[in-house]
Amino acid sequence: MQSPDPPGGPQPFGRLREFARPRPPAERCDLCGRELGSRHDHLMEPAVRRLLCACGPCTVLFSNQAGARYKRVPRRVRLLEDFRITDQQWDGLRLPIHLAFFFHSTPQDRVVACYPSPAGATESLLHLDTWDEIVTANPLLATMEADVEALLANRVGHARGSGPAEYYLAPADQCFRLVGIIRAGWKGLSGGTEVWKDIAQFFDSLKVEAGVKAGGVYA
Repeated sequence: MQSPDPPGGPQPFGRLREFARPRPPAERCDLCGRELGSRHDHLMEPAVRRLLCACGPCTVLFSNQAGARYKRVPRRVRLLEDFRITDQQWDGLRLPIHLAFFFHSTPQDRVVACYPSPAGATESLLHLDTWDEIVTANPLLATMEADVEALLANRVGHARGSGPAEYYLAPADQCFRLVGIIRAGWKGLSGGTEVWKDIAQFFDSLKVEAGVKAGGVYA
């Protein structure tokens, strides 16, 4: 004879099974080892272009000194609705794909163009005359914080005739998050359906970070 379920049904045993499941390892501060929440700060080491996860105290301690080794990566994302660039200017940047980000590197003392690829972030030689034209048309680019803030361009929809181009002033960690998505999910020559869904979701989340609300109204 089957014994009746205990009061409340079988849920308590289900909860015990949940407790027994191994939990994924928590992210930790790369500087002191403290456990981090899902949303935390990042530091950039410009000399080697390396991102570090950081707790609040380490962020303040290591990024607020003159000549510090690390720079704090900002969190703010801005969608540039009125960004001005012609197809001819974009072609003049000589990039092989329609996703790229641009930032000023203090160690190299110049603007660097990178595009995500299955091999990671690939640096492209930038035609500086064309870049100067784009900055003249979009003075906000001159205010980007060196090493940690970038112009992130998504012209995939524009190139395919399926949607407008999008331009953001984005923190460096978001740019490298896009690189990670493509590096982890790219298959074959075209990438595969799944990775393009992931890329679309990335830019949807970026719009949310930038304050985009339903219906195309901006905060």
